Amino acid sequence: RSCSFTGFSTVQSRKLVKSLSRSSVRSRMSLKPPKAYNTLQKGALIWDPKPLQVKKIFEALKKGLNEYLEAHQAELDCLSGRHKDTKRNSRLAFYYDLDKQIRSVERYIRKLEFHISKVEELYEAYCIQCRLRDGATNMKHAFSLSPSTKASRESLVELYKNFQECTEDMCFIEGALEVHLGEFHVKMKGLVGFARLCPGDQYEVFVRLGRQKWRLKGKIETDDSQMWDEEEKIFIPNLHEKFEIKVTELRGLATILVGVVTCDSINFFTTKPQAIIVDITELGTIKLQLEVLW
Repeated sequence: RSCSFTGFSTVQSRKLVKSLSRSSVRSRMSLKPPKAYNTLQKGALIWDPKPLQVKKIFEALKKGLNEYLEAHQAELDCLSGRHKDTKRNSRLAFYYDLDKQIRSVERYIRKLEFHISKVEELYEAYCIQCRLRDGATNMKHAFSLSPSTKASRESLVELYKNFQECTEDMCFIEGALEVHLGEFHVKMKGLVGFARLCPGDQYEVFVRLGRQKWRLKGKIETDDSQMWDEEEKIFIPNLHEKFEIKVTELRGLATILVGVVTCDSINFFTTKPQAIIVDITELGTIKLQLEVLW
């Protein structure tokens, strides 16, 4: 409301502004910038954080990590039961082999639990900075509606500084969180086009995720099988970028654009391989089939 701060004294206003001041999240969390993001430092050029997108990725990531944790916990329970039976039967060689497997699964479970806790810690810090940033924005708006005084101008300068620090810390946490997203193993399964695909046709598929690119060429054989020069590519997930897929048909020296589509990666954070069938043409006469394993 326009009158929100008109009744505040100078001392009260300054207290409100100082309440948003805090040391950098990097020093409080003892976080070191990952190698891929070591150029993001105080005063460096930063981008605009995307809290809603980060929230969606965080929820999908946490769900996927918990799926892996449950699967390995079930495997551990199964191995532990066999371990007890083997001990009673005194089959020492098999017993020690099972013991080795159990210890390996236990170590992996501890790593997963640490991974989940680290992701939760990063996201909690991100939410705190987001709320502080929103608070600074609201206070800036309220001060701008108040009569201009020396104290209000000083408060606006301090609020702008706090807003910039929160924005930079959010971007830093986004970079740190991105390192924990794992890998997408994308396999080429081929084109599906029914009568549109004829023996001798040649196609080029271009897959992009941010700065990561995968370009592969394929040919339709006489027996309707397909030969591609590459079958698999590893992509590092990105918080903000979607998969962009472009298919062109090669006809001698000419190329004809078949279609371009985008595909969100949120559904790929799961233990099971995900089959992707996307319509390359508007009418769906040519489809591209990929498989993604996280």
